[in-house]
This record gives sequence, C-alpha cells and structure tokens, in this order.
Amino acid sequence: MSYLGVGVSPGNVPVYHSTNLKVIDRRVRVAELVLRCVICGLGVIAAALVGTDTQVKEIFTIQKKAKFTDMKALVFLVIANGIIAAYSLVQVLRCVVSMVRGNVLFSKPIAWIIFSGDQVMAYVSVAAVGAAAQSAVFAKLGQSELQWMKICNMYDKFCNQVGEGIASALLVSLSTVVLSCISAFNLFRLYGGNKSKSSSATRW
Repeated sequence: MSYLGVGVSPGNVPVYHSTNLKVIDRRVRVAELVLRCVICGLGVIAAALVGTDTQVKEIFTIQKKAKFTDMKALVFLVIANGIIAAYSLVQVLRCVVSMVRGNVLFSKPIAWIIFSGDQVMAYVSVAAVGAAAQSAVFAKLGQSELQWMKICNMYDKFCNQVGEGIASALLVSLSTVVLSCISAFNLFRLYGGNKSKSSSATRW
C-alpha cells in the first residue's frame, strides 16, 4: 500500500521511492553537458582569438610585427585552451552517449578518471588565465622600474583582441571550476550510496 510515492514496509517503516534522486540526477547530467559544451566552445574561441592575433607597425621605416608567440604566457594560454576544448569535446560525446543509453550511475574507476581529468583541466585553466592576465597588465601599464614600455600604446588592436581572448579564457576557467565540483559530486555520491545501503542493511 502506498500514498504519494511512499511505500509502507511490513515493519511500518516508510520507504521513499527514488523519484527525486532520478530528477536530481537528470538535472545534474544536463548541467554537466551544458557546461562541457560551453567550455568546448569558449576554449576554441579563446585559442583562436589569441592564436590568430597579429598586428604590424612601421617604426622608422622598420616593420615590427606583434604576435602571440612573443609572449610565453599567451602561448601557454592558447595551448591550454586547445587541450581543454579537445578534452571537453570527448566528455561531451561521453555525456551524450550516457544520456541516450539512460545509464544513471557509472563505475567508481571511471568516476575517478573523470574527476581527476576535470581537476587537472581546472588547475591548468586557472594557471593559464593568471599568467596571461599578468602579462596583459604589464603590456597595458608597463613597468617603469624595469624600463618596460607600454606595448599596448603601439599595438592597440593586438592588445584588444588578446583581451577578448583572455576574457573568454576566464569564462572557461570559471566553468571548469564549477564542473570539477559537479564531477566531485558525481564521484562521492557513489560512496554515499554504498554507505546508506550498508547502514540500512545493518538496521534490518
């Protein structure tokens, strides 16, 4: 006999159905898929904006060309976002296949691999954005103590496009941090489920 999704056991102990858990799981899966798609798209945009950015200036009949390879932090940013975008694309395909098949939970080893990968991507993304932002500040404001000139006064178009790339990379970084929290939730709830099962078994 049941009332509103609550079953009554022979010992008169209410047993709640897993409908709410399935709804939560579905929402978590959708959020994960959306975030991975956002990371993949913005990662490609960030790498493309910075990687294709060039500007040529003529100084006393001498042409000077600014490109992202002139700053190692920008090279790191392009490579990092390219790797993150490729990783996210693979994870998007995994999420789609998992949702089509209707798998609710996966094994602990796979969960650990996904969790570790997401953590690494989050750390790499944060490090790349931090390094690129510091270099951008030096290029914009200069450093008088070290006699570093304000490069952006000369290469304004180059700096503006780099700024757009860093902004996209920053969104990627924030999304990877949120995604790492979701993958941690997906991992540790497997252990929480086992604990609840074992405790209920002991109680019976």
